[in-house]
Amino acid sequence: MSFSLNGKNILVTGGTGSFGKKFVEILINRYPDIGRLVIYSRDELKQFEMAQQFSPIKYKFLRYFIGDIRDEARFKRACENIDIIVHAAALKQVPTAEYNPFECIKTNILGAQNVIEAALDSGIEKVVALSTDKAAAPINLYGATKLCSDKLFIAANNFRGKRNLSFSVVRYGNVMGSRGSVIPFFMKKRKDGILPITDPRMTRFNISLTEGVEMVLDAILNSWGGEIFVPKIPSYRITDVATAIAPHCQQKIIGIRPGEKIHEEMITEADSYTTVDLGKQYAILPQVPVWSTEEYLEHFKAKMVSQGFKYNSGTNEQWLSVEEIRDLIKQHVDPNFSHSISQNV
Repeated sequence: MSFSLNGKNILVTGGTGSFGKKFVEILINRYPDIGRLVIYSRDELKQFEMAQQFSPIKYKFLRYFIGDIRDEARFKRACENIDIIVHAAALKQVPTAEYNPFECIKTNILGAQNVIEAALDSGIEKVVALSTDKAAAPINLYGATKLCSDKLFIAANNFRGKRNLSFSVVRYGNVMGSRGSVIPFFMKKRKDGILPITDPRMTRFNISLTEGVEMVLDAILNSWGGEIFVPKIPSYRITDVATAIAPHCQQKIIGIRPGEKIHEEMITEADSYTTVDLGKQYAILPQVPVWSTEEYLEHFKAKMVSQGFKYNSGTNEQWLSVEEIRDLIKQHVDPNFSHSISQNV
């Protein structure tokens, strides 16, 4: 069941977002012989700005395609002669989803079904959808929509018929430095001398954009269809992030926002019965796979996790220290970060 990207035509939804830009950057450097790379999104300004960095004149296989994932007909048009879909488009802000619930549903759930329908009708070979830790035991609408989206993609393998097509999901935690995330927010707020902390007990998983892209590429190349891939990544404490960014700022407790958890979870106890350890990551296997679980375990030299296992940011075995957080910020967010700290102190 090996897979190659050589000569393949790839479409990424939400392609002008943080993930999409890093995905395109890595692909054009690693696979210069891919057939076509289509960036599908609804914001013309973001496409214009992205084209200044990744020009379709320089990279002849690049295409910028305006369209909304909610528009089934438009998306099917974009999928003509496409082999692989990476689905990254979503409404992701928790408070925004709580206030505008059906808008989130239309993008995250109905949009996911549009991707599935287009894949079934357009000769697509692989679909990899991005998920979130908030989809595990969700308490907010965003997480609930992503759980529903995950279920749709996993179930889609059951009615692909004789098509050479598979659907899988990649689920990971907070992406370091992505738009709207806590690190750029704190870096902006530190000039005020006060950093707002929702709850001092709060923890989160942490992954870099590059690591997220590598997970997706691994899923494209190696998935059998129906898996939810979960990386083994470290956690951080929100207070340590604040200290790493602005050690002399006051940390003001403001309370948890609507729909937030103290700790995030990527694998629940209920998932443990179908979860396997692949070494560098876990995979939650489908309850009704379209392939042999025994063959899967043998092929990947995987083993089932113990019953009752769960993967939680608060009980994680890997933790980032304040210094490690600073090093990662300098590596993945701001190369001049150390200088910025000294200037701020």
